[in-house]
Amino acid sequence: MIKPEAQLAFLAKIQRLFAEGDFTATYKFALLISLADLAVELGNDDGEPLRIPHRSIGEKFIELYWQQATPFKDGLIIQNYGRQAAVISEILKFRHENPAETLLTARKLASFKRLLSKITATVVVMPIDHLQNIGGSDEAFLYDRQKDFITLLPGVGFCLRRFQPLIQQLARSGWIEHVKGNKLNQPLLGQSDDLEGFLFEMPRQALTIIGHGLRRLGNGSCFYCGRVLKELDVDHFVPHSLYPRDLVHNFVAAHPSCNRSKSNTLAAKAHLFNWMSFTEKHADDLSEIGLKAGVQYDHAAVKSVARWGYSNAIESHSHAWVKQKSYEPIDEGYLEILA
Repeated sequence: MIKPEAQLAFLAKIQRLFAEGDFTATYKFALLISLADLAVELGNDDGEPLRIPHRSIGEKFIELYWQQATPFKDGLIIQNYGRQAAVISEILKFRHENPAETLLTARKLASFKRLLSKITATVVVMPIDHLQNIGGSDEAFLYDRQKDFITLLPGVGFCLRRFQPLIQQLARSGWIEHVKGNKLNQPLLGQSDDLEGFLFEMPRQALTIIGHGLRRLGNGSCFYCGRVLKELDVDHFVPHSLYPRDLVHNFVAAHPSCNRSKSNTLAAKAHLFNWMSFTEKHADDLSEIGLKAGVQYDHAAVKSVARWGYSNAIESHSHAWVKQKSYEPIDEGYLEILA
């Protein structure tokens, strides 16, 4: 457990990074999001250093920028104060050469390895080398740099996990403001209010494919109440507000009323048990749905995210949603289900 004063010092440095860091491109926002995600998916709460390969960060960058290398309305969004960001240009070139591929199917191509190598090289030279420059001086408070990986410093992985929703929110907000503040984007954006959805949200077509697949796997019933689905919402089992990354194993089919009632809370023990059984039974089926929808699938990562979410909830004495207007305390029994 990292002492509270160390956690506050970490947050103060993060605040300084956003206030005093030099954000000439959106890369640093993407790197912060990537590190927070990887700390949740790969790390734990022991406070020990965490080694993260450069290629893992490169993969995250491709995932984050894949959708953004497509036209927004009538043109590409510029991600740099100057010429287009190299990451966008490389993905755009790859997509032009492989127009029918989704990110998931593209990963199987030999040419994807070359794309990953190019993106990883850019990430190493640019944001990894410069992210920790605050107020004109290098302050290595997040990680040490090595040849093929970075190592999160003691306590950093813990803090990235603990404050992941906050870091995600700050990074996404900064990313949006950076894009809006770039004069080269003004003719394209105008008064648009759907920029955030384009940058970070799953396309509606993919959501429809996932909904059909979940309805079939769940025999047409709501995951939470078991009643027949006349209308269907695709719900994030671990709330999107808590972990805003779309992984197909984290989706369940729900009545709109159950989805609204559950809202941004974690689900109760009975639902967690059913979710674990459902995702293990249908792990391959869910992966196939993700492949058709072009949405990431990673069963192990989703289980890590769930353990992280419920562990944080225990620390904060949170309650879980049972049904409409009914909640229960989250205790250590939840983690036994996730063991």
